[in-house]
This record gives sequence, C-alpha cells and structure tokens, in this order.
Amino acid sequence: QVQLVESGGGLVQAGGSLRLSCAYSGRALSRFAMGWFRQASGKEREFVASIDWSGKNTNYAEWVKGRFTISRDNSKVFLQMNSLKPEDTAAYYCAAGVVLTTAAWWGRGTQVTVSS
Repeated sequence: QVQLVESGGGLVQAGGSLRLSCAYSGRALSRFAMGWFRQASGKEREFVASIDWSGKNTNYAEWVKGRFTISRDNSKVFLQMNSLKPEDTAAYYCAAGVVLTTAAWWGRGTQVTVSS
C-alpha cells in the first residue's frame, strides 16, 4: 500500500523559506519519479517540481525560477522553497509515479501560507 505523508508546511513571511518533506513507503517507490504539486484556493492543481528515481534529474515549473529545489533520499522527497511570495500560498501535495505533470499516487497535502 502506498503512503505519502507530507510535513513542513506553515505560515511564513514573504521572502522567507520553508522545507517540505514527504515520507513515502510501499510499492518500491524508491524506483519511481517523485514530485510536488500545489493547489491554491479556487484554482486548479499545478505542477511544481519532479525528480527521477536516481535523484540526478529534476524538472521544475517555469515559474519556480530557481527559488525551489527538489531532492530525495531512499525514503523521503524534499522541497526547499526560498524567496517565498504571497502567490506561493497553496496546499502542497507530494506525488509518486510522476510522468510529465501528472502522477499515480498522492499525499494529503500540507498548507503553505505566505504573508505579505
């Protein structure tokens, strides 16, 4: 059974940083591409970043512009978010089995709120 559990969300001021973590287990997820998506209130879910099974290849949404960094180890995937903006406020979801900008499995999300 696949389990994805996010942590690290919270309230931060604009310009600040947060590091999201996602603990994953089940179905040999260490062999799958992992990623992060987000959904702001009233908007559709959007792709943020992904990382392949080896951790060597990453992909980012255009709007990230070097502010976020995705990484992983054998049981967790991380999203380091710097220079946060109020428009980054959203629920952030960990995903497994990422292909392009969709995924097979999802976590429940962690809320990130950036105040101006």
